[in-house]
Amino acid sequence: TRILISISDVVKKYFPMLILLSGVGGWFLRRWARSPKGRPTWDAFVLKVPVFGLLARKGALARFARTLAALTRSGVGILEALEIVADTAGNEVVSLALRDTQRAVKQGDTLARPLSQHDVFPPMVVQMIAVGEETGALDDMLDKIADFYDQEVEATVDALTSLIEPLLIVTMGVLVGGMIISLYLPMFRIITLIK
Repeated sequence: TRILISISDVVKKYFPMLILLSGVGGWFLRRWARSPKGRPTWDAFVLKVPVFGLLARKGALARFARTLAALTRSGVGILEALEIVADTAGNEVVSLALRDTQRAVKQGDTLARPLSQHDVFPPMVVQMIAVGEETGALDDMLDKIADFYDQEVEATVDALTSLIEPLLIVTMGVLVGGMIISLYLPMFRIITLIK
């Protein structure tokens, strides 16, 4: 009970300061994350966050494959297509990997080999792109990659949604139960002392 009351007093006393510091900290973090120096670091961090990082990675891969497939199908050259995809990747780690790939392709390399040197592209994606290059059906393979990762994103979001509701109920139950116990426990002790 004393701990609960102390926490309540601290929150009441410093609440405006906590809100202000949170707002200022959030603003600085957002500015840094959008800066040329901070963006690659932030995007690399986002990709490493458990569950949500995997979701961001799958979404970025689906966007990359879908955009590159549409561009190559419509007759855009591979170098220009890679530049456009790098600009629209939505994640600086993917964008930097695509720019490296563009430089390698410009020097006569295949598309798959430079992609394989970046961790953000799984071996399955690299192998499918290599098969697409060899068979001349790159746009079809890219569409299959995009479809696969779109389905993966949808399945992950559905799984997260189904997990969040029970998790919130349990968390609220623990918080409310903890408060009730901490408030009523002293009353029960007083009653036993009176008896």
